[in-house]
Amino acid sequence: MGRLTWQRARVVGVLDETATARTLTLEIDAWSAHRPGQHVDVRLTAADGYTAVRPYSIATPANGSRIDLTVELTEKGEVSTYLVGGTKTGTELEVRGPLGGWFVWDGADPAPVQLVGGGVGVAPLMAMLRAHDWVAERGPMRLLYSVRSPKTLLYATELAGRIRSQDPTSAVTVLYSRASPDTEPRPPARITTSDIETYGLPPVPGTRCYVCGSTGFVEAAIELLIEAGFAADNIRAERFGL
Repeated sequence: MGRLTWQRARVVGVLDETATARTLTLEIDAWSAHRPGQHVDVRLTAADGYTAVRPYSIATPANGSRIDLTVELTEKGEVSTYLVGGTKTGTELEVRGPLGGWFVWDGADPAPVQLVGGGVGVAPLMAMLRAHDWVAERGPMRLLYSVRSPKTLLYATELAGRIRSQDPTSAVTVLYSRASPDTEPRPPARITTSDIETYGLPPVPGTRCYVCGSTGFVEAAIELLIEAGFAADNIRAERFGL
């Protein structure tokens, strides 16, 4: 692959996921097909020429010239402030990608897959989960999604549907850390080894694990996966922030 260049992207869809997060659907005319787990750089340029660049994971599998980015507002975030509060249908952005070749899932690999996401770190894992839906001969994939409360839950409608379907090949469990619905039997708490053993896949040899979230969350989740019996060599992680 040659050097990637900046491309014009047009916002063709906006979905407010929570009070501080939204999903943008971008149309990119010259887009190259991406792999689940990859990301793009987004560049904003001010009138005085000042530029700011931030990476954002792609939340959807390859789908022609369109990609979804889920952006959460961060404190003093130059780019996230605009993407969450200043974009609308028709807004043009600059993107570069797809980027990343290690934190990706290969749909041709039939090995079981355990996904563990924290907060907006669930975005690239959603790309994997959605791509998994399209695979005819597929191994099991399971998502454990740690989120503070129902108010901060991303992809709420889709995940509720997946939970209701009880599909054993692509199960989803939401784990609340600070506040949970009244119907949730598990009390709010950070993810534990017991959660992985109870809601995750069994740690059979060859199981692939993908972890994404804040640095602290990722480091803790990796330790929990290893404690639960998953091989460290089969754990891939992507982290951001503190």
